Amino acid sequence: MKTVYIDFSIIGDEEDFYDQLKEKLSLPEGFGDNLDALHDVISGDLEIPMHLEFVNLSVDQLEQFEDLLELLENDDQEVEGFSFTYFLEQF
Repeated sequence: MKTVYIDFSIIGDEEDFYDQLKEKLSLPEGFGDNLDALHDVISGDLEIPMHLEFVNLSVDQLEQFEDLLELLENDDQEVEGFSFTYFLEQF
């Protein structure tokens, strides 16, 4: 299973997140930087099986990216072959 890591220690906002995501997943140039587009990719265009792992999330980012985390947790349950986890930054 392929594992893709997204390091939130270098992410300040949604634009940074989507830039890193597009690079790591080799998403097409026309990818829309929004949750609907991300769900569409996960449920249809990703090479499955795949595990997506967020590392170094801060407590502030948990709130800032709450909708994103909820979407990915739902997709983890609903999309066969896709899994998702996240880990908070270590102090």
